[in-house]
Amino acid sequence: MKNQESIPTSKVARATQFVKATAKVGGNYIKHYGKKLMDPSLTKDQLHSDNAEDVYEALSNLKGSALKMAQMMSMDKSLLPKAYSDKFAMSQYSAPPLSGPLVIKTFKGSIGKSPFDIFDSFNLEASNAASIGQVHKATKDGKKLAVKIQYPGVASSISSDLKMARPLAVQLLNLNDAEIDRYFVEVETKLLEEADYQLELRRSIEVTHLCEGLENVFFPNYYPEYSSEKIITMDWLEGLHLKEFLATNPSQEVRNQIGQALWDFYHFQMHTLKAVHADPHPGNFLFTQDGKLGILDFGCIKVIPEDFYGSYFALINPNILDKTDKMMAIFKELEFILEEDSEHLQGFFFDLFYKMIEILGRPFTHSTFDFGDDAYVAEVYGYFEYVASIKELKNANAARGSQHGLYVNRTFFGLYTLLNDLKAKINVELPIVSYEPSV
Repeated sequence: MKNQESIPTSKVARATQFVKATAKVGGNYIKHYGKKLMDPSLTKDQLHSDNAEDVYEALSNLKGSALKMAQMMSMDKSLLPKAYSDKFAMSQYSAPPLSGPLVIKTFKGSIGKSPFDIFDSFNLEASNAASIGQVHKATKDGKKLAVKIQYPGVASSISSDLKMARPLAVQLLNLNDAEIDRYFVEVETKLLEEADYQLELRRSIEVTHLCEGLENVFFPNYYPEYSSEKIITMDWLEGLHLKEFLATNPSQEVRNQIGQALWDFYHFQMHTLKAVHADPHPGNFLFTQDGKLGILDFGCIKVIPEDFYGSYFALINPNILDKTDKMMAIFKELEFILEEDSEHLQGFFFDLFYKMIEILGRPFTHSTFDFGDDAYVAEVYGYFEYVASIKELKNANAARGSQHGLYVNRTFFGLYTLLNDLKAKINVELPIVSYEPSV
């Protein structure tokens, strides 16, 4: 992959990239409909493929919030056609890396020294390059280290990037204006946190300490003395990324063991810590042949407010699904149903979101659940794609659902997708939520 010699950092330079991408998307639509006049049977597959290629090229050169948005959309398969999600998934760990000279310049600007002045060895070629930063191998006193370096201009460009990305997002996402606005507010909040490497370092040390008793998971140690506001140094973990791991044809026993470790890790965070690693894309995990799960990158942590937690997880208790009054009260607390809705709309949205909850919460109605069931995962994403297309939602003046649900839902989508990729069968522990909604 070709190294990137520079990153546009000025607002004008970055805006130009967004304008070019938006124009290309518009041009692709014109070409598509021109061809369709000649061939009415033509599908949108090529259109989506062309758009995905053009948009990804622009966003990958910008890095930062632009590329992170693509990464998030690739996880949420209900938002985009497959051509986009497949292409944008590259942003998880194979974006174009920075060149060696730019790496050294960035390092000196943040920590005051060249990496060669700090480490015994340092590989200028990036091992992984994602949306916010890239990772390099290094050694110090006999230890193998991973050094994560934040791309130049990422933190300062987040807010302006998201404003400029809005027209492009409107073209690509199946959301109304109210949903787009709230989506961007929540994304901006989390991106500002992810760009704060000092916050990430503190969280990484804290969360890994709290999770160290979990079985079959392992974490790196972190080194504050070799870290800064733009650099995080940690142990280099050995393991395979998901595609590489699956290519080794692991046994079902190993798949189940890793899947259980993944489930238990998220279950513990959701229900004990009330703060969750909300970025469950494959690039943040390593898999070993003996069934162990390495967990990386605690930059995106979603703290779950107690009132939201009580309402959200009360919904997945099987004994509440037949209690219409309580379900209606919870839907109102979670803003799925609004007080100003007519009686007809309240009934419409109740049925819509009841079905959504039934599907998402289905694993919790079993003591064991087989995530290798492709039909179930297809049903999950198919239903959310259907929900996104409903005119009552697309034309609404207000967004539906608590803003806290954006990252919690996305976490579950990512978790379910990983477990499906693993074809894992796991033991499910139902969280005990004694919360009573106000009626």
